[in-house]
Amino acid sequence: MRILLSNDDGVHSPGLVALYEGLKSLGNLEVVAPDRDHSGASNALTLNRPLTVEEHPSGFRSIDGTPTDCVHLAVNGLFPESFDRVVSGINTHANLGDDIIYSGTVAAATEGRHLGLPAIAVSLVSEGQNHFETAARVVRMLLESERPLSLGPRSILNVNVPDVPWEELAGFRVTRLGNRERAESAVPMTCPRGKERYWIGAAGKGGDAGPGTDFHAVAQGYVSLTPVHIDMTRHEALVSLRTWADSLPDVHGGGV
Repeated sequence: MRILLSNDDGVHSPGLVALYEGLKSLGNLEVVAPDRDHSGASNALTLNRPLTVEEHPSGFRSIDGTPTDCVHLAVNGLFPESFDRVVSGINTHANLGDDIIYSGTVAAATEGRHLGLPAIAVSLVSEGQNHFETAARVVRMLLESERPLSLGPRSILNVNVPDVPWEELAGFRVTRLGNRERAESAVPMTCPRGKERYWIGAAGKGGDAGPGTDFHAVAQGYVSLTPVHIDMTRHEALVSLRTWADSLPDVHGGGV
């Protein structure tokens, strides 16, 4: 098995190192990750300048770009051999519900999927214990399953792991994305030159966090497995939207 590993926390992240150590005996692993923390980068792709690749003594490669850049270059230029799949993580914080819209971890996985590779995004729902080895063991179990997982086209698996020792995991639950309440207010501050600056406020708590959601599963000690479809079309709204659009004036009617 030939696996590409990436993340959004940077090439020196302990989560990435733990993932590599946990999977390295499965086959041929290549690591291509940002040279610094790019949390919240979403699917940004760098198009206004060339990118620099650096190889580290560990064998890991870093790129002065986004998580999406890393996967795109790795699959489409850095290596002559193809990959079997992409694994992104282990993120140092949760990627639950709305988080996936902003997440560079999820973006790295979706870029792999865009390029035709099965992909997993994995995050540790951190409680400050940093049990990255638990999350790495979860990913290994998923990859070693006797029944290959197929989610269909343009889909990835989003995995969130409670921050507990392996022995304390309650098991696995298949979940849907929940959603968060409104984010906290921006935090003003004054820089050393006397100018006002702002920190983005903290993410809101789980608003839709009941049974069946990823929020609820991890709160109960379960690993959350959520299939995420990259097609963002709200298919259920197409019929009502067509009816509404049919009531609009004719763009060519009545004008001069």
